[in-house]
Amino acid sequence: MRASVIQIAVNEDESVEARRRRVAALVREQSGADLVVLPELWTTGAFAYEEFGREAEPLEGPTYEAMAKAASDAGVWLHAGSIPERDPDGPLYNTSLVFSPSGDLAAAYRKIHRFGFDKGEAVLMGAGTELVTVRLPETTLGLSTCYDLRFPELFRGLVDAGAETLVVSAGWPERRRSHWTLLAQARAVENQSFLLACATAGTHAGVPQAGHSMVVDPWGEVLAQAGAGEEVLTVEFDPGKVATTREQFPALKDRLLGLQPPRRP
Repeated sequence: MRASVIQIAVNEDESVEARRRRVAALVREQSGADLVVLPELWTTGAFAYEEFGREAEPLEGPTYEAMAKAASDAGVWLHAGSIPERDPDGPLYNTSLVFSPSGDLAAAYRKIHRFGFDKGEAVLMGAGTELVTVRLPETTLGLSTCYDLRFPELFRGLVDAGAETLVVSAGWPERRRSHWTLLAQARAVENQSFLLACATAGTHAGVPQAGHSMVVDPWGEVLAQAGAGEEVLTVEFDPGKVATTREQFPALKDRLLGLQPPRRP
């Protein structure tokens, strides 16, 4: 399986519309890949809180249309990162979109864990409530977004739902880059899954971004890692290694907690 992880630079001197056109062109250049992954809130920047309301769009808005067309033109499965989604009947959501090679929407995931500690995203956006997986011909994806990476129970739930390849779309700050690398490898190892972590580069509202997108295998080995700037990270991996790893080292079968409700005394 061939995956292209596109680490987009988000800078204030580029308009959202210009960036949307540029990213669509980058996706089209990945023809021949099986899966293309984009980062979180690349239209606005994950820390550009003041832009969320101004740039929010309906689910089937301009980013949806541009990414659906790009996926179809390239003939790839596209995890199009996330957008600030404006629900006509509710709040904003940080929503990831996945398109099939025909350009059809295969899944939408509303971010469950909102970052900000009662500020920023945590108060400006609603929380998703549903875990989302997507079945590809080669593997089943489990979807997550940025701050979700700090909550291992979410990934356990995705594995229980059949996920074999975990995708993390993020806008992670440079000052906590060591956490990004550590947690990405930990989630891959403890769930015996491939993990594709796609982050942004550049600076959002004065917050330098970590970059360093990465692909990790079920043993925690980093198969490829980007640098700090905009970059396309392309890697080939064998999804069958997930089943082999889980068979050779069946740690998941020894789980005792979280599988059933506790007994009453």
